[in-house]
Amino acid sequence: MTTIRKNISFTPQQDEWIKAQIATGSYNSDSEVVCDLIRKEQERNDKFIALKMAIQEGFDSGISTRTVPQIMEEVENRLRDNGEL
Repeated sequence: MTTIRKNISFTPQQDEWIKAQIATGSYNSDSEVVCDLIRKEQERNDKFIALKMAIQEGFDSGISTRTVPQIMEEVENRLRDNGEL
């Protein structure tokens, strides 16, 4: 993997927080802390986009004629079939 060098600035409070993360042993360097934060934000953003798409799909599908118990039964059956229930 190719890496690109960047120069970034932090406030003293941010720098202290980064140093504290390294001191816990979770990270070995400032770079690891920042890269992990970026990865987590990318994952969070991906989940947010997927949620927005699912909401839009729900809006686009219109109003259901099924009752709440029918919908719940369908969900339970699907979860059972997938081994999640």
